[in-house]
Formats: sequence, structure tokens, C-alpha cells
Amino acid sequence: MRYRVTHTTIYEYAEPFSSCHNQVRLIPRDLLRQECQNSEIIVDPTPDAIDRHVDWYGNIVESFSLNEPHESLRITAVSDVEVRAVDPVMFNASPAWERVRDQLAGESAPATFDALQYIFDTPYVRSAPALAEYAERSFTANRPMLEAAWDLTKRIHADFEFDPDATTMNTGVLEVLHRRRGVCQDFAHLQIGCLRSLGLPARYVSGYLRTAPPPGGERLIGADASHAWCALWCPALGWTDFDPTNNCVPSESHITLAWGADYGDVSPIKGVVLGGGEQKVKVGVDVEEAGG
Repeated sequence: MRYRVTHTTIYEYAEPFSSCHNQVRLIPRDLLRQECQNSEIIVDPTPDAIDRHVDWYGNIVESFSLNEPHESLRITAVSDVEVRAVDPVMFNASPAWERVRDQLAGESAPATFDALQYIFDTPYVRSAPALAEYAERSFTANRPMLEAAWDLTKRIHADFEFDPDATTMNTGVLEVLHRRRGVCQDFAHLQIGCLRSLGLPARYVSGYLRTAPPPGGERLIGADASHAWCALWCPALGWTDFDPTNNCVPSESHITLAWGADYGDVSPIKGVVLGGGEQKVKVGVDVEEAGG
């Protein structure tokens, strides 16, 4: 499936800001199942220059500065992406989760070594006994790891209510566990916290969803903005994505933008503004099908 993704962010300030410095992660990644064929980031007012680099996680980052007074800032990213369906995941073909956990410490393969960085606590996701206790209902003794992770995905989807007014970006994972409500970022962080609390490497994935559902299908939650899900590492099988918000394994309807240890690593726009007073932010995302 081919898509054109348009992601627009508008900042309006009560008074002119004197300068701003920004980093944007708005260019979809190239993967085995996904190819970003074209991408353009348009900034208004136009900065003198936009610099591009690749961050620690392999995400493309564009940076720019504005050093003259302005009262608004518009950032528009337009990308043409082709996404291919993934093969069905054979959940019960994965090894027992305890064996994977115990083997990870002794593995030295580069891919496994890279995955180990996703076991540790991060600012948005900290391991906790309560998270391990919630996860253990799915991760029973000798259960295949991906089967257990899929069961955990389904339980989060069933136990938690999507509520955009229930949390903020500063709401902790344990508070989400207690409230039983939140948004896609919360549910991704929650599942990551559960997996890491069991000693398993899990990472945060940001991206987009097909805006309109396929014929006869239900509209996915989170299609009007950037979306988030998680991925779990299994030796020999690599990374497997899970979307607890929509109770699915991401496939053609999911476009991967970036990944990291938590939201702080993949925030679409991050920056510093000097002056400007109170600000209003408007974000719009449109994912348009461009043919198969």
C-alpha cells in the first residue's frame, strides 16, 4: 500500500519570540516492510538552513533555527511511503520467555547487544513490581514469549480505556496502571514497562495510522495524530511490533516513523523558544492512500 502522509504543526505565540531552535523527527524510516520514497519538511518562516543527521537509534533528524522575531511557526512534513503487509506472526513458535530472559545476558551478537539497551529504566518508563505482577498473568511458566506478549497486548486493550483527557505526558506508568485509562503513548509505555520489569527488551515506536479504514473495516484509534506502539526483541526472530491501543500486530495500516527507548527519544518536534509568551499548538495528520 502506498501512502502520502502530511503532518502539520502550527505554533501561535501571544507575542513575537526572539529565536527558536528545533529538532524534528518526521521522516519515516526505511525497513524491510516499508520504504520512504520521498519526504520534504517545509518550515514557515523559512530558516536560513536545515541540517540533517541520524541519531543514536537510526532515526533521521532535521534541525533548524530562527533568529528573527516571529509570532507563529508552521512545520509541515510531507512523505510518500510504501508499506507492505507482514507475514502472520507465529506466536507459539517463539522460545519460552524465561529462556530468552536468561540467555540475553550471555549473548554477544551485535543485534542482541543492541537490543539490550532497551532493558533499562528510562525517564518515561521505569520497572516496578506492580508492572511485573500485571505482566505475569500473561507470562506464565514456559509460555512462548511472543504468545505471552500478544496476550499482554490483548489484556491492556481490554482492561484500559482510551481517554485523551485522562493523562498528560508527565503521567507516570504506574499512575496509568492505577487509572486504567490513557492514550496510545501511555499504553505503549505501559506495555514496555511490563516487559522490562520481566527483564525483556522492549522499545517505543512512533508512527502513523491509515486515516480511513479499509472497506468493511473499523477505524483505528489514533488515526488523527501521530500514533505509538511498542516492539519486543526475540533472538533469531528479531523485533515484533504490538499495538495495545488497537489490539493488533502492526501491518499495512501502520507507518513507522521513529523508535527509541521511550517517547523522549522520538518526539516529532523538540525545541527551545526564547520569548513568545503563551503559545497555542495545533497538530494535524492526514494519511492518504495513493494506490496499491
